Order: sequence, then structure tokens, then C-alpha cells
Amino acid sequence: MADLEALLGDFADECADLERLVAPLAPEEWARATPAPGWTIAHQIGHLAWTDEIATIATADPARFQQLLAEAGPRALTFVDEAAEKAATEPPAELLDRWRRGRAGLAAALRATPPGVKLPWFGPPMSAASMITARIMETWAHGQDVADAVGVHRTPTARLRTVAHIGVRTRNFAYTVHGKTPPAAEFRVELIAPDRTIWAWGPEDADQRVTGPALDFCLLVTQRRHPDDLAIRAHGEDAAEWLTIAQAFAGPTGDGRTAGQFT
Repeated sequence: MADLEALLGDFADECADLERLVAPLAPEEWARATPAPGWTIAHQIGHLAWTDEIATIATADPARFQQLLAEAGPRALTFVDEAAEKAATEPPAELLDRWRRGRAGLAAALRATPPGVKLPWFGPPMSAASMITARIMETWAHGQDVADAVGVHRTPTARLRTVAHIGVRTRNFAYTVHGKTPPAAEFRVELIAPDRTIWAWGPEDADQRVTGPALDFCLLVTQRRHPDDLAIRAHGEDAAEWLTIAQAFAGPTGDGRTAGQFT
């Protein structure tokens, strides 16, 4: 549970950092466009609020979650966007309060989850720690869209390690979702952390390697920047291919961002 508590603390801190960007905004500023096509700041916060709520249902009432998923049927591929569209119509003050309540409810539900229990989700079932890890990643990624919309440079924190870890762990998923066969051999990933230490994954003697700043790697795997605009380097053909398809998020492949969009 210590690890879960640490992750819940990181989740609270990530949400608080994003709230500091949106809480002072005037109501009309919530309609400001973000780099995600068709999504305003309200869409971004609405998406996070809804996802925290649905994750709470999956955690506290798995049977109800499975029922909702079955009822959605083919709409399961689109109702995430539909939920964001609906949430974006709410008054900003109400939407902000909804997001606060949703994330608090999720934290409480995860704390009450017995160790070893697997929770249903849109992909494979996951542990409570994996669930909150995914929420940290998504909050950070959508927070980047908001930061870009309001013109704020965020200071990287050690919480990036969680985002980077998901980016590494989802390597095979990225290949599969693109209809490709993942390489059999593991890659070595070495990233420069915000405190200038090295975060590493994979065997030290791996032929295929990825190196660079942790921030840039996280921007790449969440598709918040184009690979050409980042200081991430691939050593080996397989590693180079991965950088063109990497995605840490579930669902279909994203369009990402265009080269030079933020320069």
C-alpha cells in the first residue's frame, strides 16, 4: 500500500498543478482552443473528470462498469469524445468542481481496493497501482495541452518517471495497434531526469537503444510533440521505428502534432 499511497500523492500533485492553470481562468477562457483538434480547455478538463468518474465505477463497482461497457457496444470507440463534448457545455465553475470531486472519489475507491485485486478497464484488467499510474499519465498529458493553450511552460518534476515508465511498458502495444509485430528483443531506454540523474529500463547490453531527456520522451509517447522537435535519439533501426509509433495511451492511434508546431 505504500507504493499506492505514493502514487496517489503524485496524482494529487499532478491534478493540483493543472488546477492552478485553469482555476484562475475567466469563464470565456475555458473555450480557448488547445492543440488537440476540436478540443477546448473545457474539453480537456471534462475528459479528465469523466475518466476519473468512470475509473471510480470500475474500481468500486466492477459489475456496473462491465454493464456500461456492454451497453455502449460499438459506441465504446466514440463515447470518450462524446463525454468530453457534453462536459464542455457545463459552466466552468461546475466542471471544475466536478473534476475535483471525481478525482477525490477515485482516490478513495482505490484506497479501499484490496491488494491483488484486478480492476476491469477498456483494455486488460489492471491493479489499483496501475490504474492510478494511468491517471497520472493522462492528467499530465492533457495538462500539457492546457499549458500550451495558455502559453505556460511547466517545470518538469520527478512525476515524469511514471509517464516514462508507461511509455516504455506500452512499446509492444504501440506496435500491435499499428498492425505491426513487436520486436522480440527488449530495448534499452536511458533518460535524463529533471534532476540530471539517469532513469533506465531494459538490459544494458541491448542492441536497440533510446536516449534523451525524460521530458522529451514523455512528450513523444503521449504524442504532445512531433519526434523531429525532440532531443530523443534512437540507436538501431527497430528503436527508430518505435519512436514513430510510440503511444502511452489506450485506444486507436493518434494523429499527434505536426513538426515545428511549437517552435
